[in-house]
This record gives sequence, structure tokens and C-alpha cells, in this order.
Amino acid sequence: ELIDSISRKLQVLREARETLLEDIQANNILGEEVEAIVKEVCKPNEFDKFKMFIGDLDKVVNLLLSLSGRLARVENALNNLDESTSPEERRTLVEKQKLLTQQHEDAKELKENLDRRERIVFDILANYLSEENLADYEHFVKMKSALIIEQRELEDKIKLGEEQLKCLTDSLQ
Repeated sequence: ELIDSISRKLQVLREARETLLEDIQANNILGEEVEAIVKEVCKPNEFDKFKMFIGDLDKVVNLLLSLSGRLARVENALNNLDESTSPEERRTLVEKQKLLTQQHEDAKELKENLDRRERIVFDILANYLSEENLADYEHFVKMKSALIIEQRELEDKIKLGEEQLKCLTDSLQ
């Protein structure tokens, strides 16, 4: 019964992933349309700021998600240590936690910097774009981050479900 339940849940998650990929594709098309308009109406240096911001948005959001996940795994490992754990292993995990915490703080600073750049790009585009095109830009940027986060969460849930299913089927054999 548990295997059937997890299998059904995985099927639902995979279908959700397909729908999400369609949403991502639609948002990317919107982004390409916005980019074409921006390229047409803005000065080359302003267009470069727009392009740089959009490219960095992807990178910074993915970096934050990756570091958050790694930090959570290390903290879980630390919380689940028992008395039999060697001092060396504990020290290694604590060092890794310190390093990841610092990297996460640095990534948050990058995100704050990116947020400032987003406002600058918005102000530039507000001088050139119609209200509708500006709203499309804002929607594209907001959805780009949200869809990246949702995709990562969905992939993690699918991976977890597949691991649980594998453990269950292995234990039955």
C-alpha cells in the first residue's frame, strides 16, 4: 500500500513538473518579448544593464537555493550526531557549517545588490516602456525567481519520493 501511495504521489509530482515546465517556457517567451522591446527602445548601455540583471537573477537565485540546501543538510547531519561520532567528523561538519554560513551570507549580499540593480533597471525601463510593457517586465522578473524556486522544490520532492520508493522496494526483496 505504501509503495502504491508513494508511486501515485510521484506521478502527481511528475505531472506538476510538466505543468511547471510549460509555465517556465511561457515566462521565457514573455521575457524574450520584453527583451526585444527593451533592445529596440533603450540605449545599448541600458540594454546591457537589463541583460546583465536578468542573467544574474538566475545565477543568484540558484546560488541561494543551493547554499540553503547544503547548509540545511550539514545542520541536519550535525543535529543527528551521536556519542559514537568521532571528534574529527564533528569538527569537519562544524567547519563545513561555518564555511556554508559565510557563503550564504555573501550570497544574501549579492541578492541585496541584485535587488538594488532591479530597481535601477526598472527606473530605466519606466522611461521607455508603456505601462503594459513595464507590467510585463515586472511579471517576467517576479515569475522567473518564483518558478526557479518552485522547480527546485518540486525536483527535491521527486528525488525524495524516488529514494523512498527505492528503499521500500529494496527492503521487500
